[in-house]
Amino acid sequence: MNTLSYKTVSANKNTVNKEWIVVDAEGEILGRLSSQIAKVIRGKHKPSYTPHVDCGDNVIVINADKVKLTGNKLEEKVYQRYTGYPGGQRFESPKQLLAKHPTRIVEKAVRGMLPKNRLGRALFKNLYVYAGNEHPHAAQNPKTVKF
Repeated sequence: MNTLSYKTVSANKNTVNKEWIVVDAEGEILGRLSSQIAKVIRGKHKPSYTPHVDCGDNVIVINADKVKLTGNKLEEKVYQRYTGYPGGQRFESPKQLLAKHPTRIVEKAVRGMLPKNRLGRALFKNLYVYAGNEHPHAAQNPKTVKF
């Protein structure tokens, strides 16, 4: 006897409703802001969330250079990368990274919170980070969100 009055609906890329969101990072703490952004990019805030589908929103982050790190993380935290050559291991602090590339600190934090597979790489393309107050996505009519 089949008495279910509802069915679980799985979203796919044709039925997903994607929106544009603007987030102001000025004065926000990096980790707390990044986790909220990752949740929105993944689509976990929507009732139609499906784990294997890109059902999240497009997020525009402005004022990324004014984000805060708590404690001594600005000097003591270390970002590590490898050039591919022998002896090519490079270390950078967030202070040095902010001086050279002000948007990368937010990008690295959000990328680390997304899945490490081809879906995660596709989801990361829905993030747009800008150091200043201006962004070129006005035509999408983005909504401003405060986390």
